[in-house]
Order: sequence, then C-alpha cells, then structure tokens
Amino acid sequence: MNVLSVAYPLLPVGPDSAGGAEQILFLIDRGLVAAGHHSITIAGKGSQISGELIESAIPAGDITDKARQDTQRAHMECIRRALRSYAIDLIHFHGLDFYCYLPEPAVPILATLHLPVSFYPPNIFEDANVILNCVSQTQANSVPSARRPPVVFNGVDTEQYQDGAGEKSFLLVLTRICPEKGVHVALQVAHRLELRLVLAGPVHPFRDHQIYFAERVQPLLDENRQYVGPVDLARKAALLAGARCVLIPSLVAETSSLVAMEAISSGTPVIAFRSGALPEVVEHGETGFIVDTEDQMVQAVQHTDEISPQTCRSRAALRFDARRMVNDYVELYETLVG
Repeated sequence: MNVLSVAYPLLPVGPDSAGGAEQILFLIDRGLVAAGHHSITIAGKGSQISGELIESAIPAGDITDKARQDTQRAHMECIRRALRSYAIDLIHFHGLDFYCYLPEPAVPILATLHLPVSFYPPNIFEDANVILNCVSQTQANSVPSARRPPVVFNGVDTEQYQDGAGEKSFLLVLTRICPEKGVHVALQVAHRLELRLVLAGPVHPFRDHQIYFAERVQPLLDENRQYVGPVDLARKAALLAGARCVLIPSLVAETSSLVAMEAISSGTPVIAFRSGALPEVVEHGETGFIVDTEDQMVQAVQHTDEISPQTCRSRAALRFDARRMVNDYVELYETLVG
C-alpha cells in the first residue's frame, strides 16, 4: 500500500517527540516501512521519518492564529502535491486540526482521535467522508455519533525500556506542561511527602501553557523538585528506569497514556488519576494505582514497593508492544482500501 500520513502541523515527528500523536505516527511509519509498504509523511521541518518525508514549515516563536492558519494552508498544499505525485491508497491524519486541511475525498481518509472527543468540533462526527478511529474503548464510548468508530489501542517500543537497578528515590512526571496535565498536583504531592521529584517535558510556545508554567509550576520548584526540560529518548528511558514511580495527575479525560505504557515497560509503577482511559492502561494493584484525589495519590506513593517490576514488564510486553498496534492499523487500512 501507499499510505500518506499527515502530522499535526506545529510539531515535528521523531523518536524524541514529546507529543503522543507524533510518537504514534513515528512508530506507524517505521512499522509500515518494515512491512514493505510505501510510507509518505507530511510533517514539520526537522521530522525524522523512516519512509519518505514531505516537509511543511513550522512557525518560529509564539504560535499566533495567523501562524497557525498559514501552516494549515501549507499542509493543504503538501497534501495536494502528494496526491498528484503518488498513487496514494489511503490518507491517515493525526493532527487535532485535521478538519482544517481535508482534501477532496478521492481516496479513503482515516483520522485518529488522539485527544479527548470534546476537543474536536461536533460536526466531524457526522462527516461521512472521514473514518474516525479511537485509541481506547473509553474514548470510543464518548463519541457523539450513532456510528461506532474502530478502536486501535496505542503502543510503544517496549524494547527501548529497561528495568533500572539500584535505589529508586525520586518521583517522576513526564509530560508536556500545560494546565490540563495537572503538573502542580504532582509537585504538591512531592512537597507533602518531602520527596525528590523530577519534572521533564516541554513548555510549548502557547500562551496559556507559558502562563501556567510561570504561575502554577515554577513557584513549586526548588532544589528537590527540579524541572529538567524536554528530554530525548535515551534520557527518558533512564529517568523511567530510575524512578520510584510515575505520577499522572491529569485533569482531563485522557484518551490513552504513552507515558504510563513506557513506565510499565520499565518496571516502574504508575499512580494516575481516574481520568478517561487511564484505568484501561494502569491495572490497579498490579502495575500501579488509580486514585481520585491528591490525598489518595500521597497515600499510593507510600505503597509503590508492593508493585512487582517483573509483573509490570510482562504485562507491558503483552499489551503495549508497538508491533501489535502497527498490525492493527494495517488491518484497518486494508479494510478501508477494500
């Protein structure tokens, strides 16, 4: 098959991507190439792709409405160019704003919903020209349409993550830093327990993200609660292997959680709020704990030694391996192509 994947216009795709959608696209593209398919990807400048890359410009500095619209128009032109140049069998969209640069429906169009359903305009669920798919059953159950979307569960490269040796003395938060991720809650937990915490991830150049970091996160940082910025794959794997546990105090209905999958693959328990699909990923009492409040998160941290690293790793290999995800997408592509 000739598969055209279209990334979110404002972030590059690669093994070190901070965004979940970008990580998933990277793994799908790599898996398609390994399986002998022709994979073409439209993504921002600086993306790292196994197949063929069509670069679309990413604006520098603050992302204004005009800059966003300019990149969407550039994406649309890249899609048109790809359709003229290749015998595309299917287009697979991954961006939150995919409906802003949809082409005429000359080939099957698939869009993966990587974010909560409420983040998308209601009219997309009635567009008969676009097949939507979800990444968890919880997300699929929230779709406001009589049409039940297919579900392809996310996966990670489980072989990249190893169980760490030695004392695991710090709490870890690994996420893009924005209001809905609840990073301040994790920092408050660390202060209450007087434990070291490492916070890793990007602060994207969106105004509300930067305000949140300055007003809610930075005041809670000190010598024992440190922000280390964005991390590459090697540093991320090392942090996950060395952490006592990973905290996910998300304040929105998560569609999935790659960080939780990566932590469990590393033999590291996850303590997460009962938000969206997180209970589908974290098996309470087996690979971590699902909690409802900050107080419960504080209590759960004190029970992390009850979680077996071996159990975590075996469950991750069974449930989260990216090869399973790629195979599921290929089966869906073949069904849509007919």
